Parts: sequence; C-alpha cells; structure tokens
Amino acid sequence: MEITAKTRMIRISPRKVRIVGDLIRKKNVNEAMGLLSYMPQKASVILKKLLDSAIANAKQKKYVDIDNLYVKNIMVDGGPVLKRFLPRAMGRATKVRKRTSHITLTLDES
Repeated sequence: MEITAKTRMIRISPRKVRIVGDLIRKKNVNEAMGLLSYMPQKASVILKKLLDSAIANAKQKKYVDIDNLYVKNIMVDGGPVLKRFLPRAMGRATKVRKRTSHITLTLDES
C-alpha cells in the first residue's frame, strides 16, 4: 500500500531539492532519515520533515509495518516563480527569479 505526503510552495529551487531527493530514493525509511539528519543542505531539513509526515500518515493505517517501508518515489516539481528586479549599472535592472517547489514523497512496503 502506497503512502504519500506532499508539500507545496516551498521557497527553494527544485534543482537543489532534486539533488538531495535522488540520494534517498529507493532507500529504507530509517536509512533515509539517517542520511537526511547529517546533510548540510537546506533541502535535507525540508525533506526530513516531509518524510516524518509520510511516516505519520503510515502510522494512521493499522496494517502497515513501519520498519518495512522504503522511499518508493520522490517527485520535485517547480511551483510559481516570484519575479523581482535588481538595480544594475547605468540605470538598468535585471530579473531575479525566486523559484518555488512542489514535493511529493511516496512510501511503500518492501
């Protein structure tokens, strides 16, 4: 039985989250939590919270064994982009695109 957890509108670039997400894909839940605990990236804190949420969702279902869960899939999609401008030399301005992410985490029993 698949268990999912989603988070949306996270103020971090999807590219940065995908790097950390690829490391925990296909890993056991306990192993993934251990990896995320010691990573220095901002995305690891976000993914750890999301993994905690997915485990809490699994605990709500009585027939799921938490120790046999693994990260089946993690999808990181781009969200809306906040557009800002930065003043530059000679009266010009450049665009600054502040990207957001939508993250979906799926757990399954092995």
